Amino acid sequence: MSSVNIQDILKLPIEERIELVEAIWDSIAASPESLPVTEAQKRELDRRLAEHRATPQSGKRWEEIRDSLDKNT
Repeated sequence: MSSVNIQDILKLPIEERIELVEAIWDSIAASPESLPVTEAQKRELDRRLAEHRATPQSGKRWEEIRDSLDKNT
């Protein structure tokens, strides 16, 4: 790790810390291929894909999900 002092970061105003986190996250999201996927995650993704292919009608449209989330807020 470089010479960034975590204690100095924690002293920043909350808005600046949020901006810093967003910048860090954006830099991570810019290269998703560098994030390793574990074997367990691969198995789970394969399981979900197989389930969807077997019963595609069991899924829900985005509008349904959004509406149910709106009801809970």
